[in-house]
Amino acid sequence: MTITTDAEHNLGFEEKEPIEHIDLSDSPDSVNNIEIDRIEDAVDLAEASYIANERDHKMDFWEACKVHRGALFWSLAMSFTIVMDGYVSSLMRGFYGYPSFTKKYGVWAPSVKLYSIEAKWQILINQVGFGGNLFGTLIMGFVTERLGHRLVVQIGLVMLIGINFMFFFATSIKMLAIAQAIQGIPTGMFGTMGSVYAAEVAPLPLRGFLTSFIQMCWVIGGMFGAGVLAKMVDYTSEWSYRIPMAITWAWPIPIFIIAFLAPDAPAWLIRKRKFDKAEKSLKRLSPKFTPEQVRQRLASIIHNDKLEKSMHTNTTVWDCFKGTNLRRTEIACMTLTTQVLSGETFTAGGGGFFLIMGGMPPSVAYKIGLGATGVSFVFTIVSWLLNGRFGRRALILSGWFMCIPTLLFIGVADYFRRPGYMAPLWGQAALALLWDAIYCCTIGTQSFGLVAEVPASRVRAQTISVARFFYQGVLFGAASVGPVFINPTALDLRGKTGFVWFGTSCLGLIWCYFRMPETKDISYTELDLLFEHRVPARKFKTTKVDVAEEIQGITAKEATPSFRFPIRTDRRRSPPRSATGQTPSASAHRHDSLFSIFLPREQPLLLDVDSTYKRLSRC
Repeated sequence: MTITTDAEHNLGFEEKEPIEHIDLSDSPDSVNNIEIDRIEDAVDLAEASYIANERDHKMDFWEACKVHRGALFWSLAMSFTIVMDGYVSSLMRGFYGYPSFTKKYGVWAPSVKLYSIEAKWQILINQVGFGGNLFGTLIMGFVTERLGHRLVVQIGLVMLIGINFMFFFATSIKMLAIAQAIQGIPTGMFGTMGSVYAAEVAPLPLRGFLTSFIQMCWVIGGMFGAGVLAKMVDYTSEWSYRIPMAITWAWPIPIFIIAFLAPDAPAWLIRKRKFDKAEKSLKRLSPKFTPEQVRQRLASIIHNDKLEKSMHTNTTVWDCFKGTNLRRTEIACMTLTTQVLSGETFTAGGGGFFLIMGGMPPSVAYKIGLGATGVSFVFTIVSWLLNGRFGRRALILSGWFMCIPTLLFIGVADYFRRPGYMAPLWGQAALALLWDAIYCCTIGTQSFGLVAEVPASRVRAQTISVARFFYQGVLFGAASVGPVFINPTALDLRGKTGFVWFGTSCLGLIWCYFRMPETKDISYTELDLLFEHRVPARKFKTTKVDVAEEIQGITAKEATPSFRFPIRTDRRRSPPRSATGQTPSASAHRHDSLFSIFLPREQPLLLDVDSTYKRLSRC
């Protein structure tokens, strides 16, 4: 068997003599034979990692579902913390337009002849809720790295059970504000845990689906909440909003059992040097794997951990802002933040609040909200199908090009609103539903997946925690000013608020075009190398990383990889060679994008990454 350096081969340079490779699999110090506690010292660790990486690239989605059915099941199960969070979060947003709730805790608004929660209290409740959420998000990365994903989820669920008593028995809006602040702590932890766990346990073929499943969980939770609110809205007693609050107690117990039974993430166990437990977790996550394949997968995770150590990546929050991790943290923070810039606080869920303030009956607005969750559900599934073809970056950019004019039209339609004339209001409702469909198909779903994939493995939980903290901070500001724009007791812009989010969406589009990379079909090791060499975001998709190892011999204690790093325009296969041995020009290849005209073609480049792996060999 020979492993050759294919950069020169594919780019038409003079070929070198192949380096003879001696099979190390029978060595007592090989990955398959060495004691599990010493596996990081295996002589063929790099080669086993390469084999596992190639297996992931060649495996399709449906085969991965069979082979890694444990990873599929447990990732989906742990993500249901987000379903609960989505339900809980939808209640307070829905209660702002709920007749029985506003009559209990609000004041009479003569301009719309309805009870309404005062803008100052809406802002305060949002602020204290976000404050608790920010705190929970901030500590999530710290406690997860020390306690593990499972235990953090269980602690948060116990907290949520107790906090819900404050909501249920609140006698004033002040008590609701206090309960909202405390509840933000566990929901802040839940908001990122699902994506962190999925990114840690999901193999490459399932990673895109499982990390973006978070959006579906938000949709399911919001759909359930909208259904309960729509069912109870016509009841005039206090039970119309207390029953939805009481349903919150139904979530924690089954999710607690799931968290108790779930396997720990192998990457976290490896960072804790619990190699035997990591091997057992991998067997549960990939039950179809042979013992040899489990060891190879374990070697791949260890190899990636060593690579990140060689890049001076530790496991503290401060390491998120050092070296190449600073760029990765920026991408994670801004990718989530663009969800806010897109106007999600204004139009999400069919834009129920601004429709009610515009004169639509609450019962009709809540039915539209319920319909919006159905639209979101369907188009989140469509997003998974499109991601397999186009990738995250292309879908997100396409979403911006469609969402931006939708917001503009919502604002324009408000100029045609007159008393007793409902056509503009129905037009705004239709546009809000269209925005929901586009958002869930593109920006909303794909952002969660990209944020989970971009961070370095050693600081994944910390980076996502920082990103979520930044996102919540921006969302805090948006939720604070949102009621001021719409509320009849404040600026009373109503549908014209669409112009505000039109402007912020344009800013989001500009950032995404220049700074957001593609992560589809790129392994974590390949991502590490792309960031290490500061490859521009627009070139990530056209970059081919050939992670080939040149093993020197059976007597070598550590294999020192030697290969080159070519940038090509086709990630799926090597460019065909002409009769003269030269590759076609880059212009012969096309981008796989919905809007390929916006994505410039790149010329082949050649970067040397030997220095990266030389550092790795000294780990």
